Parts: sequence; structure tokens; C-alpha cells
Amino acid sequence: MPYTAEISRAKPTAFCFLIDQSGSMDDPYGMDSGKRKCDAVADAVNRLIATLVLRCAKGEDVRDYFQIAVIGYGGAVRTGFGAQLAGRQFVPISEVADNPLRVETRARKEDDGTGGLIERQVRFPVWFEPMANGNTPMVAAVEEANQIVKAWTELYPLSYPPSIINISDGEPTDGSPRPAADKLKNLGTNDGKALFFNIHISGAAKRPVEFPDSQIGLPDEYAQMLFEISSVLPPKLRDEAKREGFATSENSRGFAFNADLRSLVQFLDIGTRTADLR
Repeated sequence: MPYTAEISRAKPTAFCFLIDQSGSMDDPYGMDSGKRKCDAVADAVNRLIATLVLRCAKGEDVRDYFQIAVIGYGGAVRTGFGAQLAGRQFVPISEVADNPLRVETRARKEDDGTGGLIERQVRFPVWFEPMANGNTPMVAAVEEANQIVKAWTELYPLSYPPSIINISDGEPTDGSPRPAADKLKNLGTNDGKALFFNIHISGAAKRPVEFPDSQIGLPDEYAQMLFEISSVLPPKLRDEAKREGFATSENSRGFAFNADLRSLVQFLDIGTRTADLR
């Protein structure tokens, strides 16, 4: 069966994040209107990168089971990493762990064990900054992903295939991404095709839809288009989504519409769960 390759330092897997940084990302983020879309997405991506680092931590070492790329697109397509990682494409997770832009202190509410909440100060590494400017060159971003994912699969033909996660709030301004997305999903390794996930975030008061198996309930042509270009979930990821309480079927796709911040983080986390690390 595909999507079963063991992940090791000799055979890592890869995650590529495509992040909409267009001007509309400055708008409020749906039900979590206290944040801008770009801030909410940046927090979710930074939290996920920290989770990926923890998954690779063995004692005091971070083992290079994963490689990470971040591509921002707003007005132009650019690397999402800065400082020591600026200009890099896929970066080994140990180097990512060692090179955040900064580490912030943030307040987090936790269960106090008696039914109440307590506030605790936690460290929050930041690798990816929020940005909102210009138009939405999604096609160019997917084409950039094609180039770097193709090069990666040629280097690691026996690895678990890479996952690409696109987060956007609207209409591409440079044409239809379908041809580039189809090309991307035809890339892969001996273990399976690359997996393309899409998250359509919105400021509208619409019902969230996660891991749907049809277009029913999607309110506009852009959400429908992103659903169509998303990969069908492999059995393991479908089972992971079910364990988290999402309704799925054999035709469920890696797509979410109008997810709140908690669901956005869950979606990203499920999308990055792969075979066992060795």
C-alpha cells in the first residue's frame, strides 16, 4: 500500500507551506475577529512548526526526519523564512529548530484541574511573520512549489511523499491554479503521489466545512475550486481525522473552508501526521 514508508534521517519527508500574504489578509479572521487573517495564520504555522520540531526531538537532539519549506505569496512569491534561513527552500528540521526569528513569551490559559482556568507564560518561537500586501499570485506560488518539490522527490525517491499545504482567503489573481496543482499532485516518490491540502479562510459568517467528500455546502466558486484541486486523504490521515472527531469518508479531501482558529490548527496538525518515525 502507498503512504506507508518509514521516515528516518536517511529517508525524511517534507512539508511545504504556501501562505497567502495578499492585501485582503489584513481583514478580520472570521469568528476570531480579534485577529487579522494574516496574524491568525502566522500563529498557526509557527505553532505547527514548533510541533514538528517536538516530533523530531530525541533527548536534546532534533533529528532530521522532516524538511520544511515556507513560500509566501502577496504581490510576489517569496520565501517565508527570514534571518539565517532567508532564501532557503527545503530546510532540515534541526536547522529550523536552531534558527527562529525570535522567541516570544505569551500567555496561555490551561485547566487548573478543578474546573477553572489558570494563565501560564509560555515560550513561543516565531519563524514566519504575518504580512498582507498586494494581489494573490496563487498560480505562481503553486508553480514554485512544483519546482522545489520535483527537485526534492528526485533526491529522496524512497521517502514518504511530500505534503503541500496552501492557505488562502480568496481568488487567485494570476489565473486558474488547476493545471499547476494537477502537475504538483503527479509528482511523488515510490511510496505515493505528493499530497496537496488547501485551507480557504474567510471573514464571512458561514458554516465551517472540514475534510468534505463533495462540493455540497461550499458557498462560492473559489472554495469549490480549492476543493477540486485538493488530494483525497490516504487511509492513515483519514483515520487520524476521525480520531480527532471529524466526519470523513473514502472520498474525503484535504480541504477546509472557513475553519475557526482551533480547527485550523487541528487541520494543519492532521495534514502533517505521517508514517512512524524511525
